[in-house]
Amino acid sequence: MIETQWKIVENLEISQAIITAIQPYIEPLNLQNSEGKYIAQLLQQRGITEPQKIAGFLDPNYYKPVSPFEFGQEMKLAINRLLKARNQEEKIAIWGDFDADGITSTSVLWEGLGQFFKQEENLTYYIPNRLTESHGLNEMGITKLKAENISLIVTCDTGSTNLQEIEFAQTLGIDIIVTDHHTLPDDRPPVISILNPRYFASTHPLFHLSGVAVAYKLIEALYLTYPQIPQQPLENLLDLVAIGLIADLVSLEGDCRYLAQKGLEQLQKQSEPLTSNRPGVTKLLKYCNKTGDRPTDISFGIGPRINAVSRIHGDGHFGVELLTSTDQKKCEELALHTELANSRRKEIQQNTLKNVKKKLEQLDLSTTSVIVLADSQWQGGVLGLVAGQIAQEYGRPTVLLSYSEEKNKDEPILARGSARSIQSINLYDLVNSQAHLLDRFGGHPFAAGLSLPLENIELFKEGMNQQLRQNYHLNFETLKPIITADLTVTVAELENNKGKDLFRELKLLEPCGMGNPAPKLLLKNCRFTNVWNKNIEDFKGGEVKYIRTFFKIWDQTAKNGFEGIWWGHYSEEISQNKRYDVIVELDYNTYKYKGYSHNYQNDYKIRIIDLKESLPNYQDYPLFQSQNNIVDYRREQIRETEELTGIIVNKCPLSWAEIKQHYQKAKQLDQSLTLAYPETQIEAPEIIWQKLIGIAKYLSRTGEKTTLEKIKEKLNLSDRSLNLGLQSLEKLGFRCHSQLNSLQITKDTNSSTSKNLSLNQFIAVVREEQFKLKYFYHIPLTTVQNILYYED
Repeated sequence: MIETQWKIVENLEISQAIITAIQPYIEPLNLQNSEGKYIAQLLQQRGITEPQKIAGFLDPNYYKPVSPFEFGQEMKLAINRLLKARNQEEKIAIWGDFDADGITSTSVLWEGLGQFFKQEENLTYYIPNRLTESHGLNEMGITKLKAENISLIVTCDTGSTNLQEIEFAQTLGIDIIVTDHHTLPDDRPPVISILNPRYFASTHPLFHLSGVAVAYKLIEALYLTYPQIPQQPLENLLDLVAIGLIADLVSLEGDCRYLAQKGLEQLQKQSEPLTSNRPGVTKLLKYCNKTGDRPTDISFGIGPRINAVSRIHGDGHFGVELLTSTDQKKCEELALHTELANSRRKEIQQNTLKNVKKKLEQLDLSTTSVIVLADSQWQGGVLGLVAGQIAQEYGRPTVLLSYSEEKNKDEPILARGSARSIQSINLYDLVNSQAHLLDRFGGHPFAAGLSLPLENIELFKEGMNQQLRQNYHLNFETLKPIITADLTVTVAELENNKGKDLFRELKLLEPCGMGNPAPKLLLKNCRFTNVWNKNIEDFKGGEVKYIRTFFKIWDQTAKNGFEGIWWGHYSEEISQNKRYDVIVELDYNTYKYKGYSHNYQNDYKIRIIDLKESLPNYQDYPLFQSQNNIVDYRREQIRETEELTGIIVNKCPLSWAEIKQHYQKAKQLDQSLTLAYPETQIEAPEIIWQKLIGIAKYLSRTGEKTTLEKIKEKLNLSDRSLNLGLQSLEKLGFRCHSQLNSLQITKDTNSSTSKNLSLNQFIAVVREEQFKLKYFYHIPLTTVQNILYYED
């Protein structure tokens, strides 16, 4: 696992223009503590400083969306071909995709084109099976549509690079209109029209449109061209657009942000049965305890549920029915099926993640630039999710593949899977460099889907690693995931009404996502209490193997502490005897947790993004204020009855009486540190050594594994002292096998124990670390003025 890098954003001087521009949005909030300083700081950081841009960013009613005819001739060609199909009563098919963007794209076209064509009679839709067909057009599906007398296919969220399949459709007399947002081929495909925002410059307001937003633009153009035909308002589609946009993790800039904002307004109406025209969406919101007013209601609620159906069952067709049907009973059945699939998805994802990490223990990551793994037991539907987790955790592009061991006659076994990238590595280009080994693939710079013959995997792996090393010359230490903390706050600023004010102020930035990340808050030098974990429950109260940890966080400003959650982590990962710096997001929680003293519903909480262990800051203690202090502790031997005590002085004592006074100060400091920081209580190094031997004996006897982190925490050791301890164990005949963070210890019964020459060094280093931890950590040593050497 690779460590993260933290980037702490410094507070900027706020311009008066920003302060003035945000007042119309701050005043209605009646904030008691901030007066808009946080939102002003964030807008300044993100370069949104002009009053007109601030207004358009915070309020969609002040943003001027771009016309759909910005697509130029391609849009005109698409409209003309659809008009011809309507006039000649042709049968047309929507070709969608099975993820949330593809399902919502299909739903938008189904309802939108349904205003111009009779559904079922002249309009149908086709969605490939996630587990057997993969993304994009395919000849089998096209042949099936030809048998149904389809003469025009309108794709959504797919099709740009399916050149062979497009040519095959032409031989059958089928025209194709492509609406898509994925990477473009070198040459324009031979289609009637291709609507793809990748043809625009990267600064264009439409460049970041997802598949559902491109589909919406096509329908918008039809509404503008033939306004007398549609019977339903165009705005009715915006909730579907918001779901697809936010679930697909596109950059929420320009028209993307505008459509997401307007769509969330529409989605919020679906949470109440009396105002809802989508009973399926209403039921989904009820299952995930959301109201539809926040982007996280989609990214952590509706989106994963829509995706779960095809991830588990392959077929995503009824996702469209769930989103578009007005049949209450049918939607309840479909929503229940979706909820069960999502619970199952979480379990499979967790189990697959564990399995992938076990395989990674066998790899030498020092020579691995791209992670490529395959297994016949993996569920293909969750591989994209797991690949994304592994890529971020290990700091390497990751490709995960699954395959069936059953071989069809005269056909190679195909491995299918997903790839995810990191930071500046263009995954599409990387995979495309090995196109000669692939059956098919598609995607964009950060994500791709692919299939290839099983026998080509090793060549593919070698080629990907070679290509990355040649073209990027990367040092993976510099590619550690970067987490940016936008604001530094205290726990006191979260407690009581202050936290509510902060949340309401930060909510002005929503919808957040790529291009406009949710604000991250840094809490420094914190401790945790009431730490516990449990698996989540499904809607029936059944346990789902997906862990989360609850806690209360404190710092020196806190009066009541503040509650929070850490998804996907166990309580053992947080020590209640240590101090941490923590990066969090502030969230509004609508979950109810059984067996807990507080009902989280209608409450605010923090969600941990990352944490790192911190140590006491000398500035909190008057005795540590001097910039010119130094301790010289010269005795090499310490009797077991003596305390490890150093004395910090600014002026050399002139008498034994002064020495005694300093000694009493040191004793008082010892007591104050022990009370404030329980982690500074120490054991004799010899006792720690005996405990380390006990752990080694237990692990060698049982064959179990542990982690280096657990041993360091249990014995309060650093990397340096633990390494010396393991070397000392080797001298006693133990064999220590560590890979990544995993440790296995065995006993070499044939070896004879020798004098442990490194034990003295281990004990000396432990003693030094204990001394620094207890008295001396973070004290600036700018100059050496006075040194006190003493003997009791």
